[in-house]
Amino acid sequence: MPKFPPKDYIQTVPFPTDITLQPIGVVHSPYKERHGTPRQSQLQSAPSTYQPAIAKIELFNTIPEEALKDIEGFERIWVISWLHLNKHWNPTVIIPRGPRIRRGTLATRAPHRPNPIGISAPKLIKIEGLILYIEGIDLLDQTPVLDIKPYVTYCDAFPDAKCGYVNDIENASEYETDIFGKTNLR
Repeated sequence: MPKFPPKDYIQTVPFPTDITLQPIGVVHSPYKERHGTPRQSQLQSAPSTYQPAIAKIELFNTIPEEALKDIEGFERIWVISWLHLNKHWNPTVIIPRGPRIRRGTLATRAPHRPNPIGISAPKLIKIEGLILYIEGIDLLDQTPVLDIKPYVTYCDAFPDAKCGYVNDIENASEYETDIFGKTNLR
């Protein structure tokens, strides 16, 4: 078999200075305002009475149903979204739990970012046509969806990975009060 010369793709395509994205769908969530919306789609130590919210993602008809073929076998999905209400950001933020000190925005999961891209890993319940029913959403109603990908444990989960100051907070057993002020959550 003949060897082909290497292709210099990076030399022939200019670096993009502007990127245009189109939403492929929209989140229909019970959360209508920022206050009260969970900060993550999953709690580390949820109280026994905690019930994650049910939501749905409606894909636009520009996406053929065939694009969802085989996704029903995945328990979780990655939802990549555009946090459209966030118009500005700061290089540092104060996170909602732990010591009240400023952290670098890129070392947090704060929604105010240089590009307001969100990621969430909700549980996939079922699919009906172009509607995906999900459990455990941390996105506001009407959030634009940019993409959906399957959650694959062997390459998406690294349970022994170090998590910087987050490990310190967990080890200190610092809790936050839930959105209704009734229970301490971890």
